[in-house]
Amino acid sequence: MDMRRRIAIIYDFDLTLIPKNIQEYGFIDSLNMSPDEFWEASAVVGNKHDMDSNLAYMYTMLELAKKNNLDITYEGLKKLGANIEYFEGVEEWFDRINEFGKSLGLEVEHYVVSSGTREIIEGASIYDKFKRVYGCRFTYDDDGRPIWVSQVVNYTTKTQFIYRIRKNVLDDFYDSYKVNEYISDRSSILPYENMIYIGDGQTDVPSMKLLNSKGGHSICVYDPSSFKKFDVANRLFNEKRVNFIAPADYRDNSKIDSVIKNILKKVSIENTLEELQND
Repeated sequence: MDMRRRIAIIYDFDLTLIPKNIQEYGFIDSLNMSPDEFWEASAVVGNKHDMDSNLAYMYTMLELAKKNNLDITYEGLKKLGANIEYFEGVEEWFDRINEFGKSLGLEVEHYVVSSGTREIIEGASIYDKFKRVYGCRFTYDDDGRPIWVSQVVNYTTKTQFIYRIRKNVLDDFYDSYKVNEYISDRSSILPYENMIYIGDGQTDVPSMKLLNSKGGHSICVYDPSSFKKFDVANRLFNEKRVNFIAPADYRDNSKIDSVIKNILKKVSIENTLEELQND
């Protein structure tokens, strides 16, 4: 495949494609807790042990489940994905953008890089729209019960996946050599200009800044019903950490729809001009 014709759109998940954190679609309810109570318990664990916040929430999930005699399994977590509610237009978004890209001679790929629970995302109705989904996940015993953490995706490790997507080294996490290996044939690497990152806030800043500094594109979305979320997005824009901000409204003719389509047009035009130069 001509890498100039390939587009990678990378999404955070929680508060970017969905209006709440993914654990709030059934898991926290099963503990007979409110979201505030769960996240406060996670913060207590994190602060007590000076722990990464994502490790803290994963530990808290297991410990509170144990205290409440809740039997967590891989399949049980995956089934929670059926409860997910999306921002307006999300479920129709991917096919529409793919078709628009195709009309320009571009192949659009979608990826998730999230600090949310991957197993729950796997049960989502849009899961098959993504080429890969990266998120926090557990290791399971032979009965499908979690025994350890196998992957943690936090605000800085998110950038690892940008390099993986760019080099098409999408798997083999145990082997760090491949993703860090120098590739002499630059034509086999996805140009940064063909990469778009969509997130909602501070945990996405390193990924946004990486793409911004390399000629890629970043968009901060916000819940259109929340002035607080708009304020976060606006501050990131004013600090030049993102290229665009937009309401998390993915319907046709929305602002983010227009931004993405115009980025795709730009890539297509630049490809055509380069071809004319070399003709």
